[in-house]
Amino acid sequence: MDDPTARFFDDLAGRRREPRLENVSGTLRFDIDGEHGVDRWFVEIRDGDLTVSREDREPDALIRTDRTLFGRIVTGEANSVAEWVRGRLKIQGSLPLLRLFERLFPGLPDARDPRQMTRARASAGPGAAIAGEGSVGTVDGRVSILDGSIFLVTDGRGDIDSTTNSPIGLFAFDTRFLSLWHLSINGQRVHALSVDDLQYYETRYFLVPGTPSHDVNTKLSVIRRHSLSRSLVEELTVVNHQDEPVDVHVRVDMGSDFADSSEVRHMRGKSGKCLARVDNECLRLGYQREDFYRETVVSSSQSPQVDEAGMTFNVRIPPHEDWSTVLHVATLGGDGRDIRTVLQGTPSRLKEDLRQDLDDWLDRAPTLRCDWEILSQSYQRSLVDLAALQYRVLGLHTHLPAAGLPWFMCVFGRDSILSSLQALPFVPELASTTLRLLGAQRGKRLDDFRDEEPGKIWQEARLGEAAAFEDRPHSPSFDAADVTPLWLILLDEYERWTGDAALVRRLEPEARMCLAWIDTYADALGNGYIWFQSRNGGNSSGNQCWKNSWDSISSADGTLPDFPRATCELQGYAYDAKVRAARLARTIWNDPAYADQLEREAADLNARFNRDFWIEDKQYYALALDPDGRQVDALASNIGHLLWSGIVPPDRATCLARHLTAPKLFSGWGVRTLATDAQRYNPLGYHTGAVWPFDNSLIVWGLRRYGFAEEAARIAQAMIDASQYFHNRLPEALAGYDRTQTKYPVEYPSACSPHAVSAGAVLLILRALLGLDPRGEHLKIEPALPTSVGRLQLLDIPGRWGHIDAFGRGRIDLDTRQPADKRA
Repeated sequence: MDDPTARFFDDLAGRRREPRLENVSGTLRFDIDGEHGVDRWFVEIRDGDLTVSREDREPDALIRTDRTLFGRIVTGEANSVAEWVRGRLKIQGSLPLLRLFERLFPGLPDARDPRQMTRARASAGPGAAIAGEGSVGTVDGRVSILDGSIFLVTDGRGDIDSTTNSPIGLFAFDTRFLSLWHLSINGQRVHALSVDDLQYYETRYFLVPGTPSHDVNTKLSVIRRHSLSRSLVEELTVVNHQDEPVDVHVRVDMGSDFADSSEVRHMRGKSGKCLARVDNECLRLGYQREDFYRETVVSSSQSPQVDEAGMTFNVRIPPHEDWSTVLHVATLGGDGRDIRTVLQGTPSRLKEDLRQDLDDWLDRAPTLRCDWEILSQSYQRSLVDLAALQYRVLGLHTHLPAAGLPWFMCVFGRDSILSSLQALPFVPELASTTLRLLGAQRGKRLDDFRDEEPGKIWQEARLGEAAAFEDRPHSPSFDAADVTPLWLILLDEYERWTGDAALVRRLEPEARMCLAWIDTYADALGNGYIWFQSRNGGNSSGNQCWKNSWDSISSADGTLPDFPRATCELQGYAYDAKVRAARLARTIWNDPAYADQLEREAADLNARFNRDFWIEDKQYYALALDPDGRQVDALASNIGHLLWSGIVPPDRATCLARHLTAPKLFSGWGVRTLATDAQRYNPLGYHTGAVWPFDNSLIVWGLRRYGFAEEAARIAQAMIDASQYFHNRLPEALAGYDRTQTKYPVEYPSACSPHAVSAGAVLLILRALLGLDPRGEHLKIEPALPTSVGRLQLLDIPGRWGHIDAFGRGRIDLDTRQPADKRA
């Protein structure tokens, strides 16, 4: 009888050495439950050397499951991460060690190589993908606090009243643990007087029962303080302003739908059962779907009356005194432990720890002194937002910025890489952790469901119910064609900035695999370009570039091209990645022959790209090529990324700069994703007319690279101007309305805020305006600032040079110049 478990361990023992675990050491114990008891295996790893035995020893990580499931994992039929989140794979000890060992699990036996896929058109047509991407309701008037993987969104009075598609509630690791949290005093809902934004993890509400009137003195007031300290804590205080005692009925209604974050956004139903019970003055709300279990436990520092729908306090408050209670909301995993301990391996942090971590983070960043107060405030807000979004991934002892609140509080490879790149001059440690983690978790097999391919860097990792049961390919998914070349770009830029050659040497195998992916799996048509086409059917919008909504890639007449598609910026990224990798091969990896090869490949790509993508009569590059090589001719912001990559000849760069600052693309608040004369243009289109701050920051950087200082300053000033209308925080996207139409910029409906790459946009814009560029052991500083900035000092910029200061004065007077050429 075939035994896949024994075969797997016998194969490990025969290898003796595994290069994929070269820098890994530790001992794993596998307890495999079978009909005749527990079968125990030990795997010892010492810098890639493997020893397999049955001898009992102290392990660093203990893994327990049943023989049938483990057999499915080691034959590639089941995903170990999904089974872990679901609760069928039990892990104790070092989660990172198991995540690294997972590299040895095989791929699916029937996965398809993308280079062998047919170019047949999908029967449903390109427009049949997910409709309405990013089209849910606005988040105006809501209050949010967060700490990486856990966040709370309430209304303006601190209540939670969730609907199916509302991003409101207490969320942790892609599960909503509270969907109902209503406070009432003597049967009346409370009304907000003011809200204090204390810290990113703490806020305070000042409230009164009922609706206040200007001519009636309020006899009671309420103070609520929310903080994410060991999950959610609400400090609730009721103040009696009268000269006599008062009896007060305090009620908090509580509930949870345990919605997966993907259910909230796309309105999917539940497959499990919600539970509620009273247990020793605690309310326990639970959700069960097979082995997947999540639980919310609410307790109070006072003794409440508890029922299955909430808690009640009947109290007497003396004259001019107050009454208080502290409500604790614990978020638990399937084994009754805190969800962070289960999925991160570490407990929740105390409020004091959060404060200290933030202080340390801000102390490490350069100090900005600037006459333009808006820029100073936006800079500070951006640093705080990046600190707030720090997310620990799949048990690994490193943090990456989550993409954005509320929809993407998880790791997105693209957003982690780009925000790390944007923040390099300010907090370079982000780039180090991003490179190490994403490099270690690259694709290792062919998997159609996740679009996984060897050498490809992952895009998204979620830990909710949908990932556990593989309802969606998010544990992790690889449905992005740009993440892998962007990782290579970050690797080079990180070394240029920090001088950390040791990390570049350590990641050389990963870099070579990424480059191999660009030349093999990514080149599905064999013509030297990066193409994308999803292989997982209805679980993808189809587009695997940063504009990933279903209608984002179109011709000027609105026609959607067939798949596979090759967007222009992907080719720019590939060119830049090869040029940069050639430098690393020559100067750090000591492989001049490989450097020569990469340089030849980059030059060939440059020539072919400028032949095939340039639209001569329109004087800009095609948005994409279709599978027959026809140009997709819409004018879009993607051309600005080409300037950043350096693939554009200088004479054509002038044409692109003119387009980027002309009214078809430039709204006055920033560059639109799609030009106004395109058939699919919509100022509220997610990728078909909205203005994205991160997109604009790369455009500003690209314009400075080619010497267009005035054009860069114009876009930069528009972005910073816009931030003041959002509490100095740039949201994920703005509507594409022209500035002459709107007195204030309009936030895109359902935009994430805070948003990692929007926070990073302010930092990158500041770098571009100052002209900061590493040159060997020195930092080049070449300011080109608009007059609105006045005097500017950026002190203690970290890098391979130690710390250095940059100074500049605004000299580009944008207000008195003529508007950009409207003929472009």
